Amino acid sequence: MIPGRDRRLETHPAPGGLPDAGRLGRRPRTAVVGGGIAGLTAATGLAERGVDVTVFEREAHLGGRAGGWPERLPDGTPVTMSRGFHAFFRQYYNLRALLTRTDPGLERLTAVPDYPLVDALGRTDTFAGLPQAPPFNALAFALRSPTFTPRDLLRLNGRRALPLATVSVPRVYRQLDHLDAGSFLAAINFPAAARHLAFEVFSRSFFADPAELSAAELATMFHLYFLGSAEGLLFDVPTEPFPQALWNPLADYLAGLRADVRTGTGVTEIRRAADRFQVGGEAFDAVVLACDVPGLRRVVAASPDLGSPEWRSEVADLRTAPPFVVRRLWLDRPVDPARPAFLGTGNLPPLDNISVLNRYEGEARRWVARTGGSVVELHAYVSDNASEALEGRLHQLYPETADARVLHESTLVRQDCPLFPVGGFARRPTVGTPDPALVLAGDAIRVDLPVALMERAATTGWVAANTLLTRWGLAGHPLRSVPNRGRIPLLDRFANSVACPGDRDI
Repeated sequence: MIPGRDRRLETHPAPGGLPDAGRLGRRPRTAVVGGGIAGLTAATGLAERGVDVTVFEREAHLGGRAGGWPERLPDGTPVTMSRGFHAFFRQYYNLRALLTRTDPGLERLTAVPDYPLVDALGRTDTFAGLPQAPPFNALAFALRSPTFTPRDLLRLNGRRALPLATVSVPRVYRQLDHLDAGSFLAAINFPAAARHLAFEVFSRSFFADPAELSAAELATMFHLYFLGSAEGLLFDVPTEPFPQALWNPLADYLAGLRADVRTGTGVTEIRRAADRFQVGGEAFDAVVLACDVPGLRRVVAASPDLGSPEWRSEVADLRTAPPFVVRRLWLDRPVDPARPAFLGTGNLPPLDNISVLNRYEGEARRWVARTGGSVVELHAYVSDNASEALEGRLHQLYPETADARVLHESTLVRQDCPLFPVGGFARRPTVGTPDPALVLAGDAIRVDLPVALMERAATTGWVAANTLLTRWGLAGHPLRSVPNRGRIPLLDRFANSVACPGDRDI
């Protein structure tokens, strides 16, 4: 396993217990509903301890929102389409622990050397060459940014901005969950020009407008990537499409542990009878619900035996973020060789980023080597009908594409990512439920660690597995995270001395 380079990362030891369920006399049987990152992580954690696991995935592919599926170009070339670019940051310890099960050296990931951020005026921020250690990373980023001047730094409201430098979960939610991210940035005098790049890029990673997102969620994300981690600000991406690089090998690994992975098999309801669950007409001792938000709401609504009225209400209240668009273009000519693999944008609606897949993905690179073209992907995170506008922004930023012929295009629109609204944390469902044999996992599920996005999905998957393993007296799995506290000791001591339960800093 590759634990990470940050000497201050936190390790949460594995719960103790028996090493294998074979010592129990009868192996518990568990249904994992959902074959995304959370479900596959939970299935791995359980199967490695000898639990009989069946994974139910309604799609024909694994990986959930980081999955991929086959398509065919007009000339008959098979390609893999996905829901778009995903960044595998080095501080995604629990996700990377899952990937090392089939790739111990993480050789199927490759580093992206930089990801510039550009705004409508052409001002560009970059992450390459920054110090790794906080707070010098964030300070260097701010001082060299064309959108953040030394005067802006002096104008920041230090008292109100203190939660950014002293994040501890769940305390930061008591401090900031009553505010939206946009209002918080305005309250601390964060410059508007820099806001579009340094913060809105992160808030829109949640597929939400800053006015719709909890400021606590934004602060947690800032801590995870900037002030809480010394892993650096760059990330890795898979060298091949998601199925080939990640999920097909993991499916083979699970099969070797006797897990039954069933794709194309949805679950519509779960029945509770005595001490067993009925899932798809089969009996199970426990269930992990690792669905996306719409799927979780549907299954729970159709399963009146599950949970308590209050818990069912919490699940029903989960919300999805606005629709997003991914548009992939196979062009008949290359983009400029100087173009980065990934470009983030600010204040250039509806475009949020551009990926040049042939810069890092083997399948796209081989197609380009054969045709002389390029494979470009455009993302609009808060939009549902943006194809023409997206291509217009591409031509504006990459003028060499204006005359390119589109040999093939694939566009998808989805609305199934979780929204973390103002005031929603207190009612967010946790991994544990009123039924000790039923657990939840996914990036919409509450876990009191500084994690987000794919890392939250993986973390809740390990926690779900550990919860059931502990119930059966089996050994669990360790967790890792960036420090769940500020890394500037003086500020952290001050924050701890003034913060009380229920306090709000702003």
